[in-house]
Amino acid sequence: MKKDTSALPPDIQAQIQALADKTEDEINTDDIPEVLDWSDAKRGMFYRPVKQQITLRLDADVVSWFRARQRDGRGYQTDINSALREHVQRTEGEVTA
Repeated sequence: MKKDTSALPPDIQAQIQALADKTEDEINTDDIPEVLDWSDAKRGMFYRPVKQQITLRLDADVVSWFRARQRDGRGYQTDINSALREHVQRTEGEVTA
């Protein structure tokens, strides 16, 4: 997915376009260390979607189902949010946060 850069100043847009036009071989990455071991990587460490607090009435059996299946120390509300996000992505495409 290509990001919309129209709000950026023209000089920055030109720099982005110049980089996008280069081939992989033309980009010098000598000063960037290659990371081969990702075992300690943590997902979502820097990006957090904006959350909106709402009141939502759900059927008691649905809430019980999510509460009974908590995993990885995460809360059931996170699981409900993930299920809703997956449903939206499956039916509508990519969700923009």
